[in-house]
Amino acid sequence: MTGKVSPIRVLIVDDSALMRNLLTAVLSEDPEIEVVGTASDPFVARERIKALNPDVITLDVEMPRMDGVTFLRKIMSLRPTPVVMVSTLTQAGADVTLQALEIGAVDFVAKPTTDIAKALPELAAEIQAKVKIAARTRVRTHNPDAVRKRPERKRVSDPSAKIVVIGSSTGGVEALKALLMDFIPNGPPILVAQHMPERFTAAFARRLDRECPMRVCEAEHGQRVESGIVYIAPGQRHLELTRDGAHFACRITEDPLVSGHRPSVDVLFRSAARVAGPRTIGVILTGMGKDGAEGLLELRHAQATTLGQDEASSLVYGMPRVAFERGAVMRQIPLSEMADAILDACGIEVSAAL
Repeated sequence: MTGKVSPIRVLIVDDSALMRNLLTAVLSEDPEIEVVGTASDPFVARERIKALNPDVITLDVEMPRMDGVTFLRKIMSLRPTPVVMVSTLTQAGADVTLQALEIGAVDFVAKPTTDIAKALPELAAEIQAKVKIAARTRVRTHNPDAVRKRPERKRVSDPSAKIVVIGSSTGGVEALKALLMDFIPNGPPILVAQHMPERFTAAFARRLDRECPMRVCEAEHGQRVESGIVYIAPGQRHLELTRDGAHFACRITEDPLVSGHRPSVDVLFRSAARVAGPRTIGVILTGMGKDGAEGLLELRHAQATTLGQDEASSLVYGMPRVAFERGAVMRQIPLSEMADAILDACGIEVSAAL
C-alpha cells in the first residue's frame, strides 16, 4: 500500500500584503503544494522558518528593514533551504536577482510591474513548477567573493574552426559562469540560449563580462560571430546562427515561442545544425523541461559533437536528461570538466602556462 505523499510546505516572504495573498492563492491551487505561512519581513520570517520548517521559501528581493539578498545570505549560512526569489522586471531587480542566484537561490520569478492582480495568476503554472523543482534540488551555497584557483592556460592552436552553442535554464546562471571561467580568453565563439526575461539577459552578460576570460555581450541582430566572444540571447527573443557571406552572424527574431520558450534552445541548436553542422559543439546544461533535446538531436545528425551536463553536477537534471534519453547526447560530462571537454572537441590543445 502506497502512503500519501506529503505536500511541499512553502513559506511566502513579501512585504506586500497583496503579493502574499496572490502567491498564497496561486500556490494553493496546486494540490502538491501547501502554503504553511507568510511573513511581511525577514525578521518575522526568521521566526516562522524556525517554527514551520518549510521545504521551500519564496523571497521578495526588495523589502524594508532587511533586503532579500541579505536575508538569503543568512538563510544559506544558518539554515540552508531551497529559495525561489520573487523579483521585479527592472534593471535593479535583475542585478539583485543574479546576485541571489550566485549566493544559492534555486530560481526566480519575475513579477509583472503593472496590474499584478491580473497578471500574476497567468504565471501560476511557472510559479508552481519552480517551487516543485526547488523542493527537489540539493541546496548549494555559494560565496561569490571567494577566489577560485584555476590553472593558467595558454592557447596553442587556432579556435576559429569551431562554434559552440549552449542551452541552459534553471541553474544555468551559475553553471554558465563556472564553465566560462574555465575557458581561455581567445577561445571559440560561443552562442548561449539561457531561459531568462528581458533586462535580465543584459545584466547577466555584463556580470559575466566582468568576471570571465572571454568577452561576453548580449547578442545583437547582424552581429558577426568571432573568436573570443560569448553571445547571450536577449530575453524574449530567439537567437539563431546564420551565414553572412564567408562569416557567421547572429540573427535575432521575435518569432513565436518554441518548446514553450523565447529564447529557445531548440531554435539556436537547429540553426547551428543548418548552417554549421559538423563545425558545431552543442552543449546542454542544467534546466527543467525538454527545450533543446530535439535541436541537439538535429545537431548530432548533422555530425556535430554533442555534450550534456551529467546528473550529479546539474542543479536540475531535466533538459540534459531528456536530451540524453533521446539519443542526442554523445557524452555526459561533469560541469567541472565541461570546458576542457569543449576545448578538446574543438581540437584546441591547452597547456598550463609556466
